[in-house]
Amino acid sequence: MLSVVALLAGTVAAGIGALSLADALTATGLPDPGPVTTLGLPFVRAAGEIAAVIAVGSFLLATFFVPPQDTGVLDVAGYRALRLGTVASGVWTVCAALMVPLTISDVSGQPLQDHLNPVQLWSVTSLVDIASAWRWTAFLALLVTVAGAAVLRWGWLPFLLAGSLITLVPLGLTGHSSAGGAHDLGVNSLMIHLVAGALWAGGLLALLAHAMRGGEHADLAARRFSAVALWCFVAMAASGIINAFIRIRFSDLFTTEYGALIVTKVIALSVLAVLGWRQRRSAVAALQADPDNRRPLIRLATIEALVFGATFGVAVGLGRTPPPPPANGNPSPTEVAIGYDLAGPPTVARILFDWRFDLIFGTAAIVLAAVYVAGVIRLHRRGDPWPAGRSAAWLLGCALLLFTTSSGLGRYMPAMFSVHMTAHMLLSMLVPILLVLGAPVTLALRALPAAGRDNPPGPREWLLVGLHSHWSRFFTHPVVATIMFVAGFYALYFGGIFDAAVSHHGAHVLMNLHFLMSGYLFYWVVIGVDPAPRQLLPVAKIGMVFATLPLHAFFGVVLMGMNQVLGESFYRSLKLSWHTDLVGDQHLGGSIAWAAGEVPLVVVMIALLVQWSRSDRRTAKRMDRAAERDHDADLSAYNAMLAELARRDTDGANH
Repeated sequence: MLSVVALLAGTVAAGIGALSLADALTATGLPDPGPVTTLGLPFVRAAGEIAAVIAVGSFLLATFFVPPQDTGVLDVAGYRALRLGTVASGVWTVCAALMVPLTISDVSGQPLQDHLNPVQLWSVTSLVDIASAWRWTAFLALLVTVAGAAVLRWGWLPFLLAGSLITLVPLGLTGHSSAGGAHDLGVNSLMIHLVAGALWAGGLLALLAHAMRGGEHADLAARRFSAVALWCFVAMAASGIINAFIRIRFSDLFTTEYGALIVTKVIALSVLAVLGWRQRRSAVAALQADPDNRRPLIRLATIEALVFGATFGVAVGLGRTPPPPPANGNPSPTEVAIGYDLAGPPTVARILFDWRFDLIFGTAAIVLAAVYVAGVIRLHRRGDPWPAGRSAAWLLGCALLLFTTSSGLGRYMPAMFSVHMTAHMLLSMLVPILLVLGAPVTLALRALPAAGRDNPPGPREWLLVGLHSHWSRFFTHPVVATIMFVAGFYALYFGGIFDAAVSHHGAHVLMNLHFLMSGYLFYWVVIGVDPAPRQLLPVAKIGMVFATLPLHAFFGVVLMGMNQVLGESFYRSLKLSWHTDLVGDQHLGGSIAWAAGEVPLVVVMIALLVQWSRSDRRTAKRMDRAAERDHDADLSAYNAMLAELARRDTDGANH
């Protein structure tokens, strides 16, 4: 059945590619490379993307939909899903590798056989972004395939799932969404669209394969997939609408071939939503009533899988179809480089009110705040208290994350080094401190239901496994956490990475993600309220903080003394008439980095003092309760010891 879905996707994509071939050749001005390329490229891409989502869905099912054995070793259902995911990842590797010469042939307008020389192909690939993206995809998929062949235990599956999703990233950074105006929103929305689509379609195909082969825990897998599918549908619909209207106007939906394909995707998504609703109402309900009654699930999932196959074919055809000309036919250099124009130099009013919502980090901030509030509400309904200070810290951290990435600060961040450094300091220091003080792991462990006789292991148990894993112990080692926190500064700015990455939107996303994760990990070890694999003495925590201060200060001083401008060619390409003193702006960024280390130090010291005070009070109360239970046995024993010593002294004096 999975092969049929891949065949359907490839056939639809090849058919649409053949119909739009004339327009594509006219738009590019290239000759026809021949039917092997014009039909083979969309077919291989669509079939390969089906294999990619099958890999994602299989690893998802083995990781979260079916429980492993008590020892952490995969059971039969999980092992079969793992093997299916590994094979699918291997197919994805082959398809991605085939896409390299097919893409070169398509871009050059020359037949495929002219680009099969490996040495020549390797050198040409580096000159074509989309071909280079396919090469990276093939390499990443190969790593996942090799790793999947060696895995037997559950603890490695989350990494395989993450790796299979990462194979989609190179494609998300190329194509229509990565060029022209608003490409920042285009890339972000496309990445959300790809991940949500892979989880939804892949989870469905993996569930269908699991049900057809009679795997165990089908009722549990269907119930969990239903919850995931709902949120994936919301994410796909929202990101798809945003991505479409970045490229076209509403009237283009009914007057262009590109718009017609978008309308077709919208119809297919609506059909999938209806089928998903029917599956939730009938098939999943039938499984809950009778775990052996799989026919409704298989019937509806088969129809849904075929619709998904056709939808993937349409999506590939859409990527091969030239979009209508943009409304703004003469974008400024700034808009071409970062996706939008800037009204002028940054002012207080523009920083506070000139917002541009960040689809990744802005959405993450809102979702994290909403999930946290839902957990607190669940505790209050159960009658369990939750400290208001923790809630305030978490919500303030989410608000600061939203402001840093979506306000005027986030808007000017790609264009000015000083603003970039301000955002860097906030994302790596202040935001993580506030989030760590919110104790999200403790809240999750208290709010999530525990496994029991009628409740199989779920998110709470997965979280506990992660906390006690070898990886967690490694990354929370004081030396490792400190190196990750500090070394990123020096490697990024003094190792040549910033110069190479500053012009790419995807690199900015990765930088922000690194700032957040390394900062959160460091401050979790230092002032974290949540349980950690390693318990450090207060002196060690203070030592970690003070060890980073001179390193931060030295980093800022070096920046303030540098006359070589980091990312100079990119900043010059923006053609901002009000931003010409790049050396002065970099020195300002260095002073911001130098001064920013003081603020977190104050917050950390206050947090540590409060934690010590509370720890002392808890220790005193525990000792008082113990004394009440044993009627001050320790004090009586101590007094008896003093009395015995006094008696001996008296006897010695008398003799």
